Amino acid sequence: MAAVTEIPVVPPPLPPTWTPQDDTKPISPFVERRLLPAGPAYLSHIRRAVHNLTFEELDKHAEDEQKRLQALNGTGANGDDDLGIGDEDETEDLLQLDPKEWKKQDHYAVLGLSHLRFRATDDQIKIAHRKKVLKHHPDKKAGLAGDSNDDAFFKCIQKAMEVLTNPERRRQFDSVDPYYDLLEADVPTAAQMKNAKDPQTFFQAFSPVFEREARFSRKQPVPLLGAYDNSQEAVEGFYDFWYNFDSWRSFEYLDKEVNEGSDNRDDKRYTEKKNKSERARRKKEDTARLRSLVDFALSVDPRIKRIKQEQKEAREAKKKHKGGANGVSQKQKEEEEKKMAEEMAKLREEEEKAARAEAKKAKAAAANAAKKARRQQRAEGAAV
Repeated sequence: MAAVTEIPVVPPPLPPTWTPQDDTKPISPFVERRLLPAGPAYLSHIRRAVHNLTFEELDKHAEDEQKRLQALNGTGANGDDDLGIGDEDETEDLLQLDPKEWKKQDHYAVLGLSHLRFRATDDQIKIAHRKKVLKHHPDKKAGLAGDSNDDAFFKCIQKAMEVLTNPERRRQFDSVDPYYDLLEADVPTAAQMKNAKDPQTFFQAFSPVFEREARFSRKQPVPLLGAYDNSQEAVEGFYDFWYNFDSWRSFEYLDKEVNEGSDNRDDKRYTEKKNKSERARRKKEDTARLRSLVDFALSVDPRIKRIKQEQKEAREAKKKHKGGANGVSQKQKEEEEKKMAEEMAKLREEEEKAARAEAKKAKAAAANAAKKARRQQRAEGAAV
């Protein structure tokens, strides 16, 4: 039940300049009324009171908010707020997809959601599916010449809807999204970073790369690459996060299916075992790929050079101050600098050695897995 608030009405005193009018009609007496705190008028009053707005400012605010919602949602032809969802152009290759090869199709492109991909909401997927069904349903185009593939593409639409509305299967597809697979190779090269003189080149090149990889993180929010003037703590926190990156990416979507009609239990076991081995191999390769990417970014990050230079200047200033107080000789300073340079060179050599060992280990593990699979395949062939 709504709460009832009694507001006493006390009329203000009359101004001194007021004079009674020559009117024979009596003035109505004041009456106390109860106001219920409900309805749009009350909510409008609360908005004005809380934000200290005039009536004109409140109307302007409401108008701006309405325009913002219209720009955000849009208005579809059928009365749906879809903002062009599912209206992407369909290429000839897309329309000729084979529904039997549904694992090779781009489900987002089939539903016209290529511009959204993993950011597409469940409502947007449903809107796009409804549009595609209305456009490509076989019953709607039955009898039209040149539309022999409509039924096949309609099956692709249904399969895309089935995958993208299942949270687990959608995550599996997002893990191997073909659109992002092509972008994974689009990373800056050592030559590009070596020839870059402007520090901002590093951030322009690596920011989109880390933003793409961030979608796989279990921990949110993911720290951004930042800017050149970031503090040492911020830079160390960024690389600490990525060196301990917890990825949910999996590769079940690429599993090979058991042959249709096969009831052989050994075939199923072999296929499942091989799929498990392939998933582990791909996961290991992806982890090594991301680690190499972070190593490369760290090696060319201009902030590291800036921080080291600042630390060096601070040490030199401290030594200079200490030398003036205790009479430290120039020779001792040079020896300390030489020792520091040797330690830095030794540290870099150890980091490079560890990276080479990690890469060699990953390569050996992949070779052993492949060798083991071939050995098992030969053994099974001999048994048959």
